[in-house]
Amino acid sequence: MNILKSNEAASQHESAYVLQIYARLDHKTFPCCTIKVDRGTTAASIIHNAAPTLGLDMSKPYELVEVREFGREEWVLQASDLPVERVLLWPQQVRDQISESHGYFFALQMENTDRSGWYDHMAASNYEREARRPATEGILMTQPEDCNDLCNLPVLNEKTILDTLCCRFHKNQIYTYASNILIAINPFKFLPIYNPKYVEMYENHTLDMLDPHIFAIANAAFHTMLNKQLNQCIVISGESGSGKTQSTNFLIHCLTAMSRKGCTSSVERTILGAGPVLEAFGNAKTAYNNNSSRFGKFIQVNFLEGGIVRGAMIEKYLLEKCRLVTRKSSERNYHVFYYLLIGSSEEEKEEFKLLAPEDYNYLKQDNPQLEDQAEIKCEFNRLHQAMEMVGFLPATKKQILSVLSAILYLGNVTYEQKGDGEGVTVGPADVLSTLCDLLKVKVELLMEALIKRKAMTANDVLILPYTHSQAVTARDSMAKSLYSSLFDWIVLRINYALLNKRDMEESVPCLSLGILDIFGFEDFKTNSFEQFCINYANEQLQHYCSQHIFRLEQEEYLAEGITWTTVDYTDNIGCINLISKKPTGLLYLLDEESSFPHATDNTLLEKFKRQHQDNPFFVPTPVLEPAFIVLHYAGKVKYQIKDFRAKNTDHMRPDIVALLRSSECSYIRQLLGSDPVAVFRWGILRATIRSLAAFKEMGRRSLAKCHGNNTLYIKRLCGEVPQKLLLRLNKHCSYSSLLDPGQNLINARSLKLIVDLNLHNRDTRSLLHLHKKKKPPSISAQFQTSLVRLLDTLRKAEPFFIRCIRSNAEKVKEMQFDEDLVLRQLRYTGMLETVRIKRSGYGVKYTFKEFTEEYRVLLPKNASTPREDISNLLCKIGMNTSHFQIGKTKVFLKEVERQKLQESLYREVMHRILTLQRWFRACLSRKNFLMKRKAIITIQRCWRNYHASTCYRAAIVIQKAWRESHQRREYLRQRESLRKLKMLKRCSELKRCALVRWTNVFLLFFLSPYIVFCLTVRSPQSYYANTGCAPAPLNRKRSNPSIKISRGTRVQEQWKASMNRQITDCSELHHLDEFLGNQVGVSAQQSRVQNDSREKWISYKGLLQGYKSKVVSLATKKPDEVPMVVNLFESVLDGFSRAEIKRNSLESDNVKESPLDHSFSTCQVNIVQSCDLCCSFIWGMEKACMCSSCKMMCHKKCLSKIITYCFKRVPRKTETDKTTTHFGVHIRALTNSISPVPVILEMMLTHVEMNGLYIEGIYRKSGSACKAKELHQLDVCLENYPIHTVTGVIKSWLRELPEPLMTFSLYNDFLYAIDLPEKSERLRAVYRKLEDLPTSNFDTLERLIFHLVKVAKEESHNRMSANSLAIVFAPCILRCPDVTDPLLSMKDLPKTTLCLEVLIMEQIKRYDEKMKDIQQLEQAEAIAVKRLKLPDIACSLTRSLAHSLTRSLAHSLTHSLTLCICYRSMLACTLPELDQDTSDNDNLDWESTVSSDSLQDLTSLDLEGQ
Repeated sequence: MNILKSNEAASQHESAYVLQIYARLDHKTFPCCTIKVDRGTTAASIIHNAAPTLGLDMSKPYELVEVREFGREEWVLQASDLPVERVLLWPQQVRDQISESHGYFFALQMENTDRSGWYDHMAASNYEREARRPATEGILMTQPEDCNDLCNLPVLNEKTILDTLCCRFHKNQIYTYASNILIAINPFKFLPIYNPKYVEMYENHTLDMLDPHIFAIANAAFHTMLNKQLNQCIVISGESGSGKTQSTNFLIHCLTAMSRKGCTSSVERTILGAGPVLEAFGNAKTAYNNNSSRFGKFIQVNFLEGGIVRGAMIEKYLLEKCRLVTRKSSERNYHVFYYLLIGSSEEEKEEFKLLAPEDYNYLKQDNPQLEDQAEIKCEFNRLHQAMEMVGFLPATKKQILSVLSAILYLGNVTYEQKGDGEGVTVGPADVLSTLCDLLKVKVELLMEALIKRKAMTANDVLILPYTHSQAVTARDSMAKSLYSSLFDWIVLRINYALLNKRDMEESVPCLSLGILDIFGFEDFKTNSFEQFCINYANEQLQHYCSQHIFRLEQEEYLAEGITWTTVDYTDNIGCINLISKKPTGLLYLLDEESSFPHATDNTLLEKFKRQHQDNPFFVPTPVLEPAFIVLHYAGKVKYQIKDFRAKNTDHMRPDIVALLRSSECSYIRQLLGSDPVAVFRWGILRATIRSLAAFKEMGRRSLAKCHGNNTLYIKRLCGEVPQKLLLRLNKHCSYSSLLDPGQNLINARSLKLIVDLNLHNRDTRSLLHLHKKKKPPSISAQFQTSLVRLLDTLRKAEPFFIRCIRSNAEKVKEMQFDEDLVLRQLRYTGMLETVRIKRSGYGVKYTFKEFTEEYRVLLPKNASTPREDISNLLCKIGMNTSHFQIGKTKVFLKEVERQKLQESLYREVMHRILTLQRWFRACLSRKNFLMKRKAIITIQRCWRNYHASTCYRAAIVIQKAWRESHQRREYLRQRESLRKLKMLKRCSELKRCALVRWTNVFLLFFLSPYIVFCLTVRSPQSYYANTGCAPAPLNRKRSNPSIKISRGTRVQEQWKASMNRQITDCSELHHLDEFLGNQVGVSAQQSRVQNDSREKWISYKGLLQGYKSKVVSLATKKPDEVPMVVNLFESVLDGFSRAEIKRNSLESDNVKESPLDHSFSTCQVNIVQSCDLCCSFIWGMEKACMCSSCKMMCHKKCLSKIITYCFKRVPRKTETDKTTTHFGVHIRALTNSISPVPVILEMMLTHVEMNGLYIEGIYRKSGSACKAKELHQLDVCLENYPIHTVTGVIKSWLRELPEPLMTFSLYNDFLYAIDLPEKSERLRAVYRKLEDLPTSNFDTLERLIFHLVKVAKEESHNRMSANSLAIVFAPCILRCPDVTDPLLSMKDLPKTTLCLEVLIMEQIKRYDEKMKDIQQLEQAEAIAVKRLKLPDIACSLTRSLAHSLTRSLAHSLTHSLTLCICYRSMLACTLPELDQDTSDNDNLDWESTVSSDSLQDLTSLDLEGQ
């Protein structure tokens, strides 16, 4: 080795040390010298003393390098560093032994030489051996091409990092780890690695278990948030074109997929739809990127403690407004303008007066031909769907598109100087006319605002004309401010849709996971104010990353007192101070200069140079060049000073604000409002006034038509007009919205909450205030405020970092790796230093309390000294002492050692579980033995007692026989006397009762049609069945919950089609019965419709006609109210019919199982996917087919191409297959079309239901183990075995299934569903997840739940409640995967028990309802049978009348009786299904959230009145 202690230095505290210094000058010779130094000798002194000894040229600069393990780590020492301090940090064996094979030494080399070269030639063989074997410090020594974590590289330098990334990139592996930091290289090509199967693959896996992927980071952040109960954030950084926006989309897609447990909530749909909307309005094509974000956004998703999405919030930062009016010739404007012009239909182009893109001045560029028009049309359709997902109604979308068209027309406004030189003229006239039509303003006011301005003086208001340049600036400012207001309004509406309304009523603890997608670092040929702000934000973000990765990490090590060598890094705080430090920062100087009326851009530049001429981060330019240079962390950037002041104070003039607020369109007035809450309240006030005016006008017109009884008409009108208004509004919105007006409309309280959450946007809105005396803040001040708020949010969360890297400078080149460009990005991000600190540091940290709680099983009981106990435990496990350190309050471990610790914990837990099981079995055996011994003793005692009493039984038997004979004779005599008395009394009363019974005959004749209709409504299948035939069994239809997009409004033709539909399904008529009873209060049993029983269906129009005839017959006193009542009932039927059409369409989307055991269902794609069969793209918002088991995704047309079986499904047993194995077999192999439930399970459940429902503790006790083994054969007789043995075999059969009934893949889904706070939501989520079960599992679970319901119904006898049954069966049918930590699975037991208990309780309720229906049918059957006997009694009446009445009555009663028997038998033989109950809201049309214009644009009321 290279360190030799002198004899005088017996310990490391002595003052004399001997160092060996090697000269690294070429690859052949490595001279060495020995120098004796003390502990305080610096590196500069050693270089000065060693260079002459080695014979080096002292005129050249040299540097001292510390080399560890033959170059795996190199540390360039500064002149003031102390080499001996470095030596003391080396391993003890290196310091104690003098050997040249350890690889630790100091090297003297020229400055700026290649540090990855060759080292000691004497240790070349040792170097190769070290590179091949695993590192001793917990680092896996792998070859660069096989390394997926840069911390595991055998040699760590820039070259090896670059080679590793390049090698993986060419293998289509664009993701690489640096410990827990993900490096993502943009390939400029879509790779098929983002399908749902990859989401499932990375879920519940640690980072090091699978190949690097962005889904692994999302999974780690999500589960870290749930496990630690701390907020998390994912920071995505990189320069423009590195793929940050796409990475954000992938993260959102993965997080919503992992949190979508139970059902897809509206929040998740809104989050998925918000991305395309914001990209369309905020992204543009630039020189480096075809989809560059021209604004920053921070998406904060709030979760409940169980992982369910609670709400979300999106914050935006610094929209680049100048791009709207000017940009480089090769770049484009925002995407939405091209979507609108290319993708609009002919009707939309005519409505919004759209032109070709080259006809707009704001869209002109060098190449006017758009080569991607087909893609733009698809994106426009995708934008429409995304806006519906967010909640924009068609009327709102039209208003947005109208504003966009007006903005484009503003660019076509031109000016000409007047002849006298004072003022300008504006034109052309057709452009101004079109602009007024779109903005709904007057032409005179518009022209005046575009050519003149008002100046306020102390005593007067001056009207001054614009110069030509001022007019153009005012026009462009109007366009930019209008677009910025539109963008702010869209973000506000998205945030309102993402808000959980319950947060205002209740306080629920929530966790948050934020994703930061901010504009990347930019360096163009011409950089202006926008690039200056963008790069300043990136400086702050780089400083935040450096603080967390370097400074805070190392400060924690030093504070804990562990041994640590400081890693140097580049700190950019100097550049941040140059830009933002008070009072001389560039931004503050800009604000100061912007407030001076006579200042210019040149005076601003002079002030910059004067204040910062000595600052190393500020590089002045020549005097005549209007620019300055800032030395950023990514390099030097030259900024043009032109328009800095103008862009910093880019405010809309009050004249233009007043013009737009005078618009007749309430939507434009809302955009320009300074306070959204105040605008909303004024809108409600205007809507109220308009409604009152409409009521008065309708009343006056109605009174004018009435010349007779005005008093009666006015009295009736007071109650009629509001209901007529409701019926007319019902044509525009769903009936559910009318029932609950506050369900979907904007609420002032929630809107105020949204505005308060975005406090930094108040300054932006204040720019639109006309009468504020205080000067509004500048653009840079607003940006600084929002940036400070963002950094405060990030500091409150634990970060995950994703470094995005651009692979090449040409965005059109796919899979091209530019080494120079990538290396430059690696250098300015400090990747080498990052890998060094992650490699040398400790990725796992526990406080003593956390470590004790986590690993208390391994620690001794009642540990009083945690530090010593933890140290003894780690040494006992066999950890290397260099792989962990114990500080003052924390334990520091490497990731490899943490995994060893987890393995030890798992083994110990399993050992204790086995011990408990062994003791428990011993206790059960002991208890069984004692019970049998007691039984034997009891039998012996009883036998002796019986034998002793036999001698005395003869006399007792003789006495008993004589007494029975005597009592029997007396009883027969008394019965004969009573019979004779009853016969005499019956003959005397027969004539008196005949008249009463004949009256009942007439009543029954009119009652029978009511029974017929009641039974017909209950069972429409009776139309298909003949008399005496049982109805066909019901087919259970299961739907797949997928994202569906409402089509908004319904046209008149669709309304007519819905009323002409025929009811041919029993379930539909049953739903209608419940719906009418719940919504309107008119049950189907309370109305009478005359129908012929020979018809095979009934239509909604027929029901309406029958209802109308019933109302007409009842409303004899008030015939004028008949239309109102019929119209209301018609609207109710129409709403229900449309809901049934939508439900049927949802069910028809389900794809039938393919012959290869896949279970496909239709789903909507939110990000670009790839078809697993044809390998072509599945674009966003398209529908595809996905297997619920193996997650295979493909086009619907590709289903016929499937040639592989689902690897997660077991082939179903055919009807001819016979198997002798029934335990430990997949349930699908035990079922077929004839036996949907396994035969052995059905046999055992039936036996228990017939023989054991009244036995106490039927499932709590266990039977004999020997008898249970015999029951494993199918041909045994269950009658020969105790009932407890059979119940034990049932539980054993369920436990031995390879996959439980409620499958492993849905285990977490059920847990998340049961965590929902609302009981109704919890029940709905659980039932929706049941629909995702395979058919065999679902049918078997349905049978088992029905069995448990029957057991629970006899709780008074067997003492088995629903909770007791759930405790017993939850570990059998809902168990966690085998890879799950047993300690965590123990914590999930209450949730699994509650999930099963919820199912049992709900099915008990349905069982009671079905039994009640059966009892009602039995009563009706008994009444019909009794009435059929009446004609025999009425024989004394007139024969002709009696014959006609009895024949029709008998026919009607016979048919009614047949229907009763058929429907009762159907109810009795059908299990209560596990399908989800349809609530009232599910029966109605679910529409998108009503936009704000529904309260403000109520001019349609006036039209209705006319």
